[in-house]
Amino acid sequence: MNSNRLSKLLAAALLVGAGVAGAADRNAAPATDAALQQRVAHEIRMYPRYTIWDDISYRVHNGQVELFGAVNQPFKKSDVEHIVRDIPGVTSVADEIKVLPLSNFDDRIRLQVARAIYSDPVLSRYGMQAVGSIHVIVENGHVTLTGVVNNDMEKNVAGIRANGAGMSLGNVTNNLQVEKPGRKS
Repeated sequence: MNSNRLSKLLAAALLVGAGVAGAADRNAAPATDAALQQRVAHEIRMYPRYTIWDDISYRVHNGQVELFGAVNQPFKKSDVEHIVRDIPGVTSVADEIKVLPLSNFDDRIRLQVARAIYSDPVLSRYGMQAVGSIHVIVENGHVTLTGVVNNDMEKNVAGIRANGAGMSLGNVTNNLQVEKPGRKS
């Protein structure tokens, strides 16, 4: 066997070994609840059908994951539960995710509120993300804003835009979290 062919064979073996090791690392059970919590967050964010119309939260304790929040389609609830259940290190899943009522009226409100929020120059940068960080949850005409914004002003602008969107009838709960709260005097 010539040395060039032997070098190629060794290089190929090393690449295959590295790929297997990388796959093993991804499939290894997280060592702590904090690591498991990061993995759950990652898997939910990577779920391709997770949108600004959904708000999924979770808690992790001793490998047990509790899911809660709301989704706008029934299949999303079961998809997310299956995704989380398949994460190495998860010992059980309590799925308390609420499925929002299927409603054309609520769908129109979702669109109007999202357009009002994401078209505002102060908030438009949040719409450039794969999944905007401002979530619009609508249940029977009631709008709840969830997610994270940078400061108090952005939270207030989002609430004003949602209230002024028309169809929501001023029935808006602003539960946005502020990443950098303003100082109190």
